Amino acid sequence: MFGWEFPPYISGGLGTACLGLTKGLASLGADILFVLPRLDSDEEGRHLSLVGANRVRAKVGVAEILELQERVSVLEVLSPLRPYLTEKQYRSLLEKTETISAREIMGELSNDFAGGYGENLMAEIVRYGLVAAHLANSEKFDVIHSHDWMTAPAGMEAKRVSGKPLVVHAHALEFDRSGEHVNQQVYEIERAGFEAADRIIAVSHFTKDTIVRRYGIAPDKVTVVHNAVSKERRIGQMRIQKPFKEKLVLFLGRITFQKGPDYFVEAAAKVLERNPNVRFAMAGSGDMFPRMVERMAELRMADKFHFLGFVRGADVERIYAMSDLYVMPSVSEPFGITPLEAMVYDVPSIVSKQSGVAEVLEDAVKIDFWDVDRLAWEILDILGNKERAQKLVEAGRRSLKKIQWDRAAAKVLDVYRQLTGGAQ
Repeated sequence: MFGWEFPPYISGGLGTACLGLTKGLASLGADILFVLPRLDSDEEGRHLSLVGANRVRAKVGVAEILELQERVSVLEVLSPLRPYLTEKQYRSLLEKTETISAREIMGELSNDFAGGYGENLMAEIVRYGLVAAHLANSEKFDVIHSHDWMTAPAGMEAKRVSGKPLVVHAHALEFDRSGEHVNQQVYEIERAGFEAADRIIAVSHFTKDTIVRRYGIAPDKVTVVHNAVSKERRIGQMRIQKPFKEKLVLFLGRITFQKGPDYFVEAAAKVLERNPNVRFAMAGSGDMFPRMVERMAELRMADKFHFLGFVRGADVERIYAMSDLYVMPSVSEPFGITPLEAMVYDVPSIVSKQSGVAEVLEDAVKIDFWDVDRLAWEILDILGNKERAQKLVEAGRRSLKKIQWDRAAAKVLDVYRQLTGGAQ
């Protein structure tokens, strides 16, 4: 299994989803070798074996890199590319002519993998693919499973060398990250991975529809497996005491176009016009952060709106436990685990209709991301109506009983069996 992040090496929901899915697969008897770009610890996960590409030294030369370039259009791309740039940044980079040559990649081979999403991301993706080919030639396995576009070339190389079936797992698409202003190079890598895959797993019907419509993939090649959430409460069952008396409404996620933070800020202003006894918190980081701070100041909400920055671990749990309502106004959300995480702490949620998680939350409050007036009205009504809030909490508890990683893993394992003739 190839993944670009895995706890504690995470920057978002992808690593969390990989952890939950692999735990579910392991509980059903699957043996998993999970390959990360970088691993600094000698420890293995309790339920799987972790391998760092930075520790695998494959003997490759310019010829091998050039062959890979012919198979996947990944080398002649912009070296400072990152997966979560803004539309403006994407366009700015596309105007440049900077490329990565095969010989430059050779020079990079003597360096260590940095991991993450740094300026040498594309170089690392190429090197990761070469390491994948080496591992596929030396390890025993039945199925190759690649998570998102960063690992698609690695999965393709492993399939080429081994002849084993390839599953590409689509957690997010370039259209989710960039809207209509997609980065063509990233799109082409995604499409190459989808075309090479023997089966594609999409985290929602919302994502499947995009894959079929935008990438020209046959519907019967795509299987929908919804994400789930861990229901562990490490900080205990007692709610943390807030240092203020007002109700708290939370936004937690990357502060980027995709997540709709601007709609959350505008709705907050409308709520405070009607009810000043509410506070809002925005947890996360991203390119839209400065703009959100400026807009909050323009709307004169400084005493009622808190920017928490990027939070992780126990701090995430604390902020959930302190909240009275969670809002996910995403513009385009393949799935969206955060509302489920909030429900673990009995926090009712409002989610956008443009999200995959809306498909599995039958009784949740769903709004169009752009409908700020409706969002503000729902916030006011839920905070002011204890009976309705409690009903949403109870509905969330019922939903969580059905949304389990073991169930998701069983569906993935069924895909493996179909591809291997029951070998798994």
